[in-house]
Amino acid sequence: MLARDAPPGDFESLLRRAGGLPLGSDRMDRLHHAVRTALDIRATAEQQRRRESALAALVDTGRDIFRHKGLDERLDVVTRHARRLLGLDMAYVSLRIADGGSYVHNSDGDTTALNVGLAMDPGRGLGELAQDRSAPYWTADYLADDSFPHTEEIDAVVRSEGLHAVLAVPMSSGGRMVGALYGASRAVRHFSPDEVSLLRLLADLSAPAIEATRRMDGVRSELARALAENTRLDEDLAAARCLAEAQTTLSGMCLEGRSLHDIVRYAAGALGGDLAVQDAAGRVLAGTGEPPRTDTATIVRSVVDSRESASAVRLADGLWAAQVATGVEGPGLLVCRPGEAFGDERRSLLHFTAQTVATVLLRHDLATAAGPIRDDYLDDLLSGASGAPRHLAERAHRLGLDPASDHVMVVLRPEGKQGEAAIWASSYAYRHAGLKTVRRECLVLLLPGSDPSAAARGAVDELTALLGHAVSAGAAGPVHDFASADTAYREAVRCLDTLIAIGGRGGVAAAGDLGFLGLLVSDDHDVEAFVATAIGPVLDYDRQRATDLVRTLDAYFASGGSPSRAALELHVHTNTVARRLERITDLLGADWQQPATALEIQLALRLQRAREAVRRP
Repeated sequence: MLARDAPPGDFESLLRRAGGLPLGSDRMDRLHHAVRTALDIRATAEQQRRRESALAALVDTGRDIFRHKGLDERLDVVTRHARRLLGLDMAYVSLRIADGGSYVHNSDGDTTALNVGLAMDPGRGLGELAQDRSAPYWTADYLADDSFPHTEEIDAVVRSEGLHAVLAVPMSSGGRMVGALYGASRAVRHFSPDEVSLLRLLADLSAPAIEATRRMDGVRSELARALAENTRLDEDLAAARCLAEAQTTLSGMCLEGRSLHDIVRYAAGALGGDLAVQDAAGRVLAGTGEPPRTDTATIVRSVVDSRESASAVRLADGLWAAQVATGVEGPGLLVCRPGEAFGDERRSLLHFTAQTVATVLLRHDLATAAGPIRDDYLDDLLSGASGAPRHLAERAHRLGLDPASDHVMVVLRPEGKQGEAAIWASSYAYRHAGLKTVRRECLVLLLPGSDPSAAARGAVDELTALLGHAVSAGAAGPVHDFASADTAYREAVRCLDTLIAIGGRGGVAAAGDLGFLGLLVSDDHDVEAFVATAIGPVLDYDRQRATDLVRTLDAYFASGGSPSRAALELHVHTNTVARRLERITDLLGADWQQPATALEIQLALRLQRAREAVRRP
């Protein structure tokens, strides 16, 4: 029966048949012993066959592993064969991380997407224990076993996969820990020593191949990075050579006296896009293809940004721009619409081209109209140090101005950043054939025209839209010769100060716009006498007694004649206001609250406030 490899049932059947025969007890004992011995021999032979089969399977697995080159493919072979060798429901491999811990790289037999990529903290879970101890570690029921440290993440995966028995064996190569190989069943299971040994053999067989693959992948990655870096350096070197060549060519063209159009045409080809040179008024001086255009506000902002960064700046719609810093009239802009990616080299070339364009413009067109010269001329006019009328006219004609035509003076007081406003003023004066300067943190414009209010309103509207906050303006004129410019300037400043004093911030005012307050802009009107007549006794009383009767009058009229509301405004008791009003009645007379007298008093109060504002240093 052993020779023909009879199944265990045949031996049991033999004993049953022998029991029905008259063999005697001695012979039956010997038969039982022979059957047990035969079954032991058969079990040993079966175990040997299984081992031989497993070893053969391991050899096949080794061949299969080395037939594949990639890490993922090799790990897929390992997990697939591990399941088949031990009859497992699931097998997976975790790989060690250089700074500690590991993560699940491959899995076979999983039913959820939670397993692959799962991170395992150092010293947590069976795989980490197996690697730390360099020995297999297993449990018949993972979630119910508290003999090892658990983590919520690993427990969640075990629970979602419905796993119970888990076996982990370390994977090492050349004394270096690579990771761990896991086998798992969805039923409670006690792994035999042969099963543990078999999975350990599979791990030992596959670990060198896995480590070699990882090292090779690392070498390939480093090589790829080195090649990419080398390619980038080659590209940077080529771009730098092209940039240097283009800059050399542009410099040569400028020295040769080539035209602005020639320079722009060459630069457009080197930049790979369309170019446009715009002056401060937004006019295109030269361009290629379909020249990109920008509005005046964009020009002003871009000039500021480009000047502050000393480089090209990005605009809307994919445009790039660089300041053309000519130092004349208002700064211009070189705008590019690139036809391809606009890297650092192209931005540098655009900035260099803008400098070249500025040199050409300075040399050819703007040598006699330098902005600082125009500013100096207006400064001289305002200071009264400009010389005789004939000398004034000669300087004006050299700057392209007509001193015999009417001009108006506009003084603008913007809030916030002054640099951008000053650049705008250069552009605005250039576009309107006027002059500009900066005084007392205000922009001063001398513009052709006869309507000071209209000129101021146009300037305020444009500058307010550019800055995004309030701009106030005072205006005067027209002046019929530049010798009167200083007088017009002082009048415009007084109009502006008066406007601010009466709460007109963000408005525009010439003398004619101020109504009775126009008294303030001229020394020919006796404003002081009017104020003294209306509220002089109250002013004297406050000055002599250090009281607040004038403030009380202001608050009383502002509150509509209500003592209680005036008291709230002044932060005093109502009785205090009542006593002050009685004192005012003593000083001004009993009829001071009559409509006509009250109006004069209110006008005098406003004039007094405005006078104080005008007279401040």
